[in-house]
Amino acid sequence: MAVNDVRRRVAHEVYGIAFREEAAFKDTYGGVSGIVFLESHRIVPADVASDTVVLFMHPIGGGAFLPFVQVLARAGAHVIYCNSRYRGNDSALIMEKVLVDMGEAIADAKHRFGYEHVVLAGWSGGGPLSLFYQQQAREPTITATPAGDDLDLGRRQLPAADAMVLVATHPSRHRVLVDSLDPAIGDETRPDDRDPAYDLYASDGPQPPFSASFVEAFRERQRARNRRITAWVKDELGRLRAAGEPHAERGFVVRGTMADPRWLDPAIDPNDREPGTSFLGDPRLVNDGPAGLARFCTLRSWLSQWSIDDARGDGIRAAADLDVPTLMICNSADEICTPGYASEIFDAVAAADKTFHMVDGANHYYIGAGQRERAAEAAGVCVSWLAERELA
Repeated sequence: MAVNDVRRRVAHEVYGIAFREEAAFKDTYGGVSGIVFLESHRIVPADVASDTVVLFMHPIGGGAFLPFVQVLARAGAHVIYCNSRYRGNDSALIMEKVLVDMGEAIADAKHRFGYEHVVLAGWSGGGPLSLFYQQQAREPTITATPAGDDLDLGRRQLPAADAMVLVATHPSRHRVLVDSLDPAIGDETRPDDRDPAYDLYASDGPQPPFSASFVEAFRERQRARNRRITAWVKDELGRLRAAGEPHAERGFVVRGTMADPRWLDPAIDPNDREPGTSFLGDPRLVNDGPAGLARFCTLRSWLSQWSIDDARGDGIRAAADLDVPTLMICNSADEICTPGYASEIFDAVAAADKTFHMVDGANHYYIGAGQRERAAEAAGVCVSWLAERELA
């Protein structure tokens, strides 16, 4: 049987990882205070032994049943998809704590299953997470969250990975949010009062194709809006601390978070994506819908996850410190990870051993007609690449 035969049977095992953590307050729902629980999936081909595991984690998880993850195991790789503590709910997510979760998942994979080598597989938002993790595992510099809460990664002794696989990866959650913020909103307290000159979804708003000068002004207004929210967040945290409540937290809503002109104008960072859609569906609906980016936030999470000036989980900056073999797989019809994003990340990777592969016609999730075959192509490339480096 070929190494990358995607027809082979797999065993899917679900297990839990629990560890203690000292924290001033609890930011996830349920469970015992001081105990973090991670839901993890191990997907193993029935007839292949390996001392290497390909480990996935995404900031908000939920990808264990995605086509690429399943097909990768069928192609011959041992796969673990471990969800972070914030599975399915990123409203209070602290990215630095997700690094702690990833470190626990790697250590557990080595101890529980005896894997000698770990390859981090960053899919979508898991890409910048994995790059950020490897950077801090190699040389930890973080001693507190952006909000100033104690979190010393040097004391965690995060185990580093042996290689990196990036699939349909974007630069960072804060970059994607900034590129998607609706700049027509000038006052967060009056989100329905929008500037028609920048309201992409108004019947009398700007229409594609958009000029370069319009896009430049649009991007500048997006950055300015992000910074206005950040300034308000810092004022709120300062007010709470001045009132003698250093551990108090507040939630808030951000409207208008799916207004990237790329969704309407395929000439902006062109690829094979379908115009008029986004990675979360119809952007007109997603812009204010309940499942939009950063819709529900906390003060601390905004700084750690969404602020362009404070969030540290930046894949491009972290890639500049990467020194392990790296494979980057991109999809030509991706609805979020467009060529501009891909080239920024790949060019930033400092590893001498780095490989780029484009899957023609593949979309972001490998879901739809003909997409399983494209997922199989990506998985075959990954397994062959690992085998060439004696990691399969």
